[in-house]
Amino acid sequence: MVVGLLMVDLYIPDADSLKSKRSILKRLKDRIRDKFNVSVSEIGMQDIWRRSKIGIVHLSNDGRRVDSELQKVVKFLEKDFGASLIDYEIRSL
Repeated sequence: MVVGLLMVDLYIPDADSLKSKRSILKRLKDRIRDKFNVSVSEIGMQDIWRRSKIGIVHLSNDGRRVDSELQKVVKFLEKDFGASLIDYEIRSL
């Protein structure tokens, strides 16, 4: 079994409070979960209004499939959904 981890740094320009940030992130995380077979969670910068770090995990028996799915998530995040992709890192475990 291969575990793929995608860590994403996001900039959320429209967040003017933690409440609005969490609302934007909730919609984004729900879209990612609905479109891809992954788990999503905020893993950093929880108290910063306009920044966030989210972790996305995908499991499979095929390492190429894991990498492919996580690359699709990156492409999806490059579109503007209220948050701009700053940086990302993919790891296979």
